[in-house]
Amino acid sequence: MSQGPRSGLAAVSSALLAMSRHLEVRDVLKTIVASARELLDAQYAALGVPDDHGGFAQFVVDGVSDEQWKAIGPLPRQHGILAAMLQEARFERLADVREDPRFEGWPSAHPEMSDFLGLPIRDGDEVIGALFLANKVCEKPAGDCGFTEEDEELLSILAQHAAIALTNARLYERSRELTIAEERSRLAHELHDAVSQKLFSLRLTAQAAAALVDRDPSRAKGELQQVAALAAEAADELRAAVVELRPAALDEDGLTATLRTHIQVLDRAHDAHVTFAAHSFRALPAAQEEAMLRVAQEALHNALRHSGAARVDVTVDRRGGGAVLRVSDDGGGFDPKSIRRAGRHLGLVSMRDRTSGVGGTLTVESAPGKGTTIEMEVPGG
Repeated sequence: MSQGPRSGLAAVSSALLAMSRHLEVRDVLKTIVASARELLDAQYAALGVPDDHGGFAQFVVDGVSDEQWKAIGPLPRQHGILAAMLQEARFERLADVREDPRFEGWPSAHPEMSDFLGLPIRDGDEVIGALFLANKVCEKPAGDCGFTEEDEELLSILAQHAAIALTNARLYERSRELTIAEERSRLAHELHDAVSQKLFSLRLTAQAAAALVDRDPSRAKGELQQVAALAAEAADELRAAVVELRPAALDEDGLTATLRTHIQVLDRAHDAHVTFAAHSFRALPAAQEEAMLRVAQEALHNALRHSGAARVDVTVDRRGGGAVLRVSDDGGGFDPKSIRRAGRHLGLVSMRDRTSGVGGTLTVESAPGKGTTIEMEVPGG
């Protein structure tokens, strides 16, 4: 199906915009493949990211059903045409891939392919992927179809932008891993400080009780009651910190299930009543869901550790094509005008950074003695 200059330019623009919207590597790979297949009217498209062991670390396909893909079997190795694309870093445009001397066959469940167009995706001198298409769809009689020089040019433009999108996604994931490592370190320090203080008080109180047990049994009894209270507080601190340190099961369970489990544990671990509700929520891109989870955790940490709240309510709702997270407490509140001081002590800077990082907005409503409501809204993907 040929495209006029205007429609072709619009299609390229749409493909490039689609790639720029995603931050996760897997999402970027899927978008590149789907955009390439649609842009060049191919029946099949695939993109492989090579590993260092002669195989592919990731391999994404478009035009093949999940059932077909499972039947095909393990990820391909770097051999035949794929190896040539990666090693020689050049275009491959073939009228029939099966007739090429480098063709080594494919699994029995693999769909039949004939005309083929492929090229490497490069970041400077490094080949970071192989993008290829098969079976040009057109209205000409059978045998007259095939990829053209114009298709090569379009795919070359797409590949250059794909390299940028993929490199940015990799940098984002590395940055996020570093951020998570820093958070774990911070939580470990908080855990050490909080529990150490409790255990130190526990030891001193136990020693006082031992000294009083003979000469003042009633006072000793009071000290032992304090020991029990301190032990319970230490257990709560430890339990809450372990919950925060545990990786979120977003990939398996999604945002609402992960939040619900997290909040159920916090409700048991703290005196405050913590509730959760989700209304008409639909799954969001992975980066947005992780940001919402982290903001919720930070807001819950503030409410339960610093506000003196008796109740904390967390809701997640659909809003337009996106979603809104709301964390409200009936605690002591603060003056939002003192935002710089609040940012240092309440983690607002971190929450704002996470929110803006996924294109969202964060609002904070609070007043001394009036509690606090933190609302995070993210747009649709």
